[in-house]
Amino acid sequence: MFKPNSIIIYVKNVDISTDFYTKLFAQEPIETYPGFAVFLLKDEFVLGLQQADEITPKAPKHYGGFELSLSDVTKDEVDKIYSEWRKLNLKIELEPQMLDFGYTFVANDPDGHRLRVCATDTSNFA
Repeated sequence: MFKPNSIIIYVKNVDISTDFYTKLFAQEPIETYPGFAVFLLKDEFVLGLQQADEITPKAPKHYGGFELSLSDVTKDEVDKIYSEWRKLNLKIELEPQMLDFGYTFVANDPDGHRLRVCATDTSNFA
């Protein structure tokens, strides 16, 4: 059975991205190597940062196109995280607002990967 235990995102500069995620997560990476860093997220799930021009096989010229999402928070926690991320000068793509699926906002990391925080409304899910 395939149950992923990590996600690796390609970045332009692993040092800049490592510094960014260290501040964002308020924790140091659990491992670093030349061109690569690993953060422990939740329940043994890890986030890897890979220098895009050092990956084998070579990464496509365009990378990204996904979101890291935090959706097990309350509306008040969404606002608190938004305030904290504004203080860290994250680029905000979507200001906090109610959408069909819940109260949410979206920011970007240095490579344009989306970071979504959402108090998901599961009342209509069956």
